[in-house]
Amino acid sequence: MIGVGYLGRFHAQKYASLPLAELVGVVDASAENRDKVAAETGCRAFADYRDLLDQVDAVSIATPTPLHYPIARECLERGVHVLVEKPITTTLEEARRLVDIAASTGRILQVGHLERFNAAILALQGTLGTPRFVESHRLAPFKERGTDVNVVLDLMIHDIDLIQSLVGSPIESIDAVGTSVFSAGLDIANARIRYANGCVANTTASRVSMKMERKLRLFQDDAYISIDLQQKVLTIVRKPPAGSEAPRGQVVLEERSYEQGDALKHEIEAFLQSILDGTPPLVSGEDGLRALDTATRITQMVQDATRP
Repeated sequence: MIGVGYLGRFHAQKYASLPLAELVGVVDASAENRDKVAAETGCRAFADYRDLLDQVDAVSIATPTPLHYPIARECLERGVHVLVEKPITTTLEEARRLVDIAASTGRILQVGHLERFNAAILALQGTLGTPRFVESHRLAPFKERGTDVNVVLDLMIHDIDLIQSLVGSPIESIDAVGTSVFSAGLDIANARIRYANGCVANTTASRVSMKMERKLRLFQDDAYISIDLQQKVLTIVRKPPAGSEAPRGQVVLEERSYEQGDALKHEIEAFLQSILDGTPPLVSGEDGLRALDTATRITQMVQDATRP
């Protein structure tokens, strides 16, 4: 486990608890962090990840984003499978290079877009058709942690990846607005994305809100679907089936609630299973590259609009 700050510590705990893997060691620049997590999980502590690579088959990387590329590159080149937190890298060139290295070495490269493992999202299978319109809101109070990247790369990229996986069509055009409030980068942003199949997505992300909210709404020809990603509640509104004697305008409402579960554990289990089975990961390097490409386009558009 490379990087055992706030998020990396949780990764280490999951690996230590899973029978599919043995946690060999944790790495962090902070002696306090690495020693604490190593003691918690019963493994060794390392100051330099290079000292660990000959002893492991796979790594998780949860360092600050600018370090994702150099560390993941060296791991892949040394024949080690990689799960890297989102965003995959800071630049598209870096992301493309990681995808190419993973392909040439035959190693698994999975990107930590955690919402793909949300119980309410997994429950969409068999319900989702072809979305016509998608709306997402991801709101959070301001925290210094995560401000090494802007709100598009920090928060909105979760929904960018989710929407792209659900719509399954290339992007045709993007309109975006945003502004900074507390940090040097964007703290609130909105993007309207039109896909080649006609679907339109309107996505908003803010890290300067008074409340926490993570919601996704989808409209398709036969249903309206609302997903509370935070509370794990899936609501489906449909018109009555053909031949029904229900009054005109009446709807059929179905609401399902799911256990909070452990999305991070499921993400790591999926990574390990991909390695063991030799199968593509659920969230591939290519998926991470596509999400980063869209996030970069949105960021550039907002910056261009606000530049004097």
